[in-house]
Amino acid sequence: MEHAPATLTDPAGAPAAPRPARSAVVVGTGAIAHAHAAALRTAGERVRLVAAVDVDEDRARGFAERWGVPATAGRLEDVLAAHPVDLVLLCTPPATHVPLAETALAAGANVVVEKPVALSLAQTDRLLAAEAASTGSVAVVSQHRFGSGVRRLAALVADGTLGRPLVATCLTQWYRPDAYFQVPWRGTFEAEGGGPTMGHGIHQVDVLLAVLGQWSEVSAMAARGARPTRTEEVSTATVRFASGALAAVVNSVVSPRETSALRFDLERATVELTHLYGYGDEDFTVTAAPGHEEGVARAWAAGPAGVPSSHAAQFAAVLDALDAGTTPPVALRTARDTLELVAATYRSAFTGELVRRGDIGPDDPFALRMDGTGAPWERAGTAAQR
Repeated sequence: MEHAPATLTDPAGAPAAPRPARSAVVVGTGAIAHAHAAALRTAGERVRLVAAVDVDEDRARGFAERWGVPATAGRLEDVLAAHPVDLVLLCTPPATHVPLAETALAAGANVVVEKPVALSLAQTDRLLAAEAASTGSVAVVSQHRFGSGVRRLAALVADGTLGRPLVATCLTQWYRPDAYFQVPWRGTFEAEGGGPTMGHGIHQVDVLLAVLGQWSEVSAMAARGARPTRTEEVSTATVRFASGALAAVVNSVVSPRETSALRFDLERATVELTHLYGYGDEDFTVTAAPGHEEGVARAWAAGPAGVPSSHAAQFAAVLDALDAGTTPPVALRTARDTLELVAATYRSAFTGELVRRGDIGPDDPFALRMDGTGAPWERAGTAAQR
């Protein structure tokens, strides 16, 4: 859905001039940057891409030609010095997110950054401090929160219409061949932050938290051995929520039949979402508990509809927030909650301990790196070399 330029009204009631389009810069012009550009295009005259930044300037020029971007550069600093910028869109490898976001915030720009926002909780806290010192803000791409189906479900859970949440499953079972890991920044904790627990399943886990609220403790396991990667290829976790609900979480990059699936069992209904990389209303199945058929059907039908999960849906919400002078979603503080569960999953998997929310303090090894004291397979390899 396109948005018309925002207009203001003067005291006499006459419409004022349309609000000028916000200026945006994309940093990193690989595949995901094209999703950002397409999302901005759906916003019509509300926002305009003014520059594309990439260390590979030939790639930046190709992107600029494809999307009608008037300028390219090899460094974000050069663009910020030359233009007033409202939005900086970070589509670069994970290890670059925090320094680039700090550069944008120092210039007073707002940032929209792909997941994972940072490689660790310590880096996220560093970015929170930079955000607090800036007039800009950081929003983290969590596009699955913005489809009408998840918004409808989250609202019905929050207001108690579907009863108390009891149990959930959260599956990200994807397939990545050996060639996927040949990209230099993939397959290590140093450059990517982790494997499917960090870079793939985090989107589904984010929806799990959006629906069920705050988690309280996690017990997990992880494994590798089928791919040329130093991170995990599979993780499983049992998560307890503050509500008392339990969730089983699976993250994988070795599953030939790929699926992304969420199931929520509540007192009055089961709600299931099955898709792969994005969903629409048609991907939800709602099954009412006996005796609650009419009420559940009526409540589900009354919710928001017609909006698939997408970057476009989140960018529309970001622009609405900027126009209203509020913090754009998904706020960095909210994204940190998801990242804390990821860090706790790694700590539990690598130490064999139950990890509670808040256990990972600022000096904890798992706050500094997702592999903390070291992945078991790395420790085993080191021992074998002695």
